[in-house]
Amino acid sequence: MNTFGRKFRVSIFGESHGELIGVVMDGVPAGLELSEQDFEQDILRRKSGAKGTTPRIEADRPTIVSGVFEGHTTGAPLTITFKNTNTHSSDYELFAAMPRPGHADLTAALKWDDCQDPRGGGHFSGRLTLPVVAAGVVAKKILQDATMLDETPFAGVNAHILELGGIPRKAADESASESSSEETAEHLSQMPTEWQEAIDAAIKEGDSLGAVIECTVPDIDPGYGEPFWDSVEATIAHAIFSIPGVRGLEFGDGFQAARMKGSEHNDPIGADGRPLKNGAGGVNGGITNGAPLKFRVAFKPTSSIRKAQQTFNFQTGEMDTLEIKGRHDACFALRTPAVVEAMTAIALADLALLK
Repeated sequence: MNTFGRKFRVSIFGESHGELIGVVMDGVPAGLELSEQDFEQDILRRKSGAKGTTPRIEADRPTIVSGVFEGHTTGAPLTITFKNTNTHSSDYELFAAMPRPGHADLTAALKWDDCQDPRGGGHFSGRLTLPVVAAGVVAKKILQDATMLDETPFAGVNAHILELGGIPRKAADESASESSSEETAEHLSQMPTEWQEAIDAAIKEGDSLGAVIECTVPDIDPGYGEPFWDSVEATIAHAIFSIPGVRGLEFGDGFQAARMKGSEHNDPIGADGRPLKNGAGGVNGGITNGAPLKFRVAFKPTSSIRKAQQTFNFQTGEMDTLEIKGRHDACFALRTPAVVEAMTAIALADLALLK
């Protein structure tokens, strides 16, 4: 369904080319300071405009519809909407007969008997990550407010691009910033040279690139998560895999742990009860252990590419060649650090309110 969480419940709605998209949050504590200006920084980090991102530029201005009065949350459901104004729906008419490889065109049609909205990918579009980012701003406020949780306030949830097109960040540019707050579309125009060259080559070939995003929560108290079904990894994974285009997730040493010995992977415990290294990524037994929570997310290359691909033409009943036109990201993962942060904050805020 379209709702995540038990205490902090987040529901998204709308389609890429509909009148608007938005989010409803239930369980938001009363008394949080909140204005439309609070959303600007994270929305800017998700915005298109850098090389390799879609030419579709939207204003992305949030409108708080309910749940805020005189600058504070009321405790009632909080609703935020965003208008869609820059749409080219005719670019998608072909995909009803010739579904795009790697996209949700075919699965959506099969599930809903061709009743889905195909324009811009409809409800499956990355456009729907915008209200997710808005919900993440609210979740971060919940996590950062020590009076709400009676715990050490969070220092933040920080995500950045670790690898792009198979090129690791430090291999591309040793001086590249790891500050997530700088990874706006404007900043990415000054990305490492090897990344720029890889994106240029993909654009020239009519192809696309994937990327790996690393996310860290540096100051998180022990005790988040429940053993088994509601472990902190399971809860975060549920949220992260809801982001369109995610193909993998690993905590700490991740898959490398399968190639290690126990003596190599185990984290020694210090006198303060905290791990002395962090191969576990801040989690033992599904519960945070006081070390930084750290994981990496793999994003696939954009499915909509100009390079010719084979697909079945349901009008002619034959295999056909599809050449996609329109406006699409060469590497949509450039815009996802803010989305990964948002999903992480949403998951942790829900767990925090459950504690």
